[in-house]
Amino acid sequence: MSIRDGAATEDRPHLPNGAAMELPGRGTTFVRTMAGPPHAPTVLLLHGWTASADLNWFTCYRPLSRHYRVVAIDHRGHGRGIRSKKAFRLEDCADDALAVCDVLGIDKVIPVGYSMGGPIAQLIWRRHPERVRGLALCATAPYFLTSREEKLGFIGLSGLATLARLTPTQARQWLTEQFYLQRKSSEWEPWAIQEASLHDWRMVLEAGRAIGKFNSREWIADIDVPTSVLITMRDRVVPVRRQVRLFESIPKAEAFRVDGDHDSVVANAERFVPTLLRAVASVVERSAPPPHKAAHEPPHEPRHEPTHEQPNDHR
Repeated sequence: MSIRDGAATEDRPHLPNGAAMELPGRGTTFVRTMAGPPHAPTVLLLHGWTASADLNWFTCYRPLSRHYRVVAIDHRGHGRGIRSKKAFRLEDCADDALAVCDVLGIDKVIPVGYSMGGPIAQLIWRRHPERVRGLALCATAPYFLTSREEKLGFIGLSGLATLARLTPTQARQWLTEQFYLQRKSSEWEPWAIQEASLHDWRMVLEAGRAIGKFNSREWIADIDVPTSVLITMRDRVVPVRRQVRLFESIPKAEAFRVDGDHDSVVANAERFVPTLLRAVASVVERSAPPPHKAAHEPPHEPRHEPTHEQPNDHR
């Protein structure tokens, strides 16, 4: 594996060390790891659509690593993720993530999924429940398409994915700016453009179609591990009411609210990051073996943070 030094520069934020990792029978992806405290639980960071691990999570790496072992990967077609001629499948991303854990010798994890990473986290639990200690689902939902306009928008990605197979360098730069910077901007904008330009746009656009087809409503209530749902209360990409429905559908879920839009992990990091830390800590606490208590002590009841406002669908 080739190690990349993640030290901060004038052009990019501080990043932990990372490496290209060969996953037997699957391909090569890019992984960042932070050891965390001894014997700490492992959080597995799963990024959103059109992002990469770094673009999605750079504000969270250091704060999380003070408490947990952290593993972050680039999904297929995104950043330095696996390249494949196969059609993009969220199920493959879920299996890729655990294949990384296998190489690292990690048994149980807490998948933390943002946007597209939410379905991937849900699928990790569904396909490998014995490997999941708990879940943290951020700015995401159990399904993404209902209206005719939404469906037409995602169907249109079919043609774009075909076009992307023949996209020259100049057009790839344009796609990067249109798909990424219309939703995210920061002081690291040049670095972000460069990072996003690494995408395989054919695979990224196919990922958009896969997100549009995702629907876990038939089995989401079967999730039986402690779960935290982070709801971005001003989200114009994933409607708030769908995020609330995700929370309401999972029996062992607690809700945490962030006053921000879909890009809160970057644009509102001062609010998002502390909320994420509380959400993951809640999962760890609720998934820990129960301590020995005196007979007179009442059992701990799961804490639900209510969403008093009536959520609005911003679409």
